[in-house]
Amino acid sequence: MCLGIPGAVVEVTPEEHAAVIETFGIKQRISTFLVGDVNPGEYVIVHTGYAIEKVDMEEARERIKLWEELLAHEGVGEIPGSRDSTGAD
Repeated sequence: MCLGIPGAVVEVTPEEHAAVIETFGIKQRISTFLVGDVNPGEYVIVHTGYAIEKVDMEEARERIKLWEELLAHEGVGEIPGSRDSTGAD
């Protein structure tokens, strides 16, 4: 089973097939080699440091909501910055 986390692309280094994404208020450098070109403002699903799928904002919001529900069920509570990662209020 693959657990992919949605992230908003905030910075791109195309010559290195890399980008910086933000998820739940945390920034992380990832590889974009598997999905091709990405641009700031786009959303990707990330697994083990690799973008594995591009998704639109609505799909990213839905997946973030599911992660929040899962983590709340596990007793983690609200994740700081989680609402900011898709621009949702």
